[in-house]
Amino acid sequence: MTFSLVARCAETGMFGIAISSSSPAVAARCAYTRAGVGAVASQNITDPTLGPKALDLMADGLSAAEAVARVKAEGKFLEYRQVLAIDATGQTTIHSGPNSLGVWTDASGRDVHAAGNLLANPDVPSALVAGFEGATGHLGDRLIAAMRAGLAAGGEAGPVHSAGIQLCDTVPWPVADLRCDWTEECPIEAIATAWEVYKPQLDAYVQRALDPREAPSYGVPGDE
Repeated sequence: MTFSLVARCAETGMFGIAISSSSPAVAARCAYTRAGVGAVASQNITDPTLGPKALDLMADGLSAAEAVARVKAEGKFLEYRQVLAIDATGQTTIHSGPNSLGVWTDASGRDVHAAGNLLANPDVPSALVAGFEGATGHLGDRLIAAMRAGLAAGGEAGPVHSAGIQLCDTVPWPVADLRCDWTEECPIEAIATAWEVYKPQLDAYVQRALDPREAPSYGVPGDE
């Protein structure tokens, strides 16, 4: 019911995840990033505790592979779960339980790992990776390019209705967390539109949190 990728920008150290599904509010349940640590997607009959647990383990010094192995060993019903992760060094890993739905597979590249279940065909994760690696610019731009490529390659077996991207940088909160929780149109294009609006303001929102005295104008009536 889902296809996604976790990724790292080798130049900035920023982490990101992009995800889409036929299920509602997929990004709210499946997307996890943490500054300086990594990114995790926990999907396919979702257990929302797995993403934070994997990030905690990576924060304690485990690699992505070691963290996901621990999650697999200590968790319940992992035969139903997909968990993909990337760590601070750019290493990636995945666990796909044998009870993952429909066509399920994954693909990896430099600083990126993609996976999905209930896919239209097994080539979708490879298309996600190729879209990411072939794009340039901000990590958010590359994530959007990847999702468009995955959708063009077939995406999920049925129509997708929700999507999201999450980015973390140097502060302890996501610097972007954009979601389309349900639409009958294309949720990936909805996220792409939201990203184009948000991207020029991303740094300003961070600055407003750190020190509003140095932040740019809000650009609303009454703001001076």
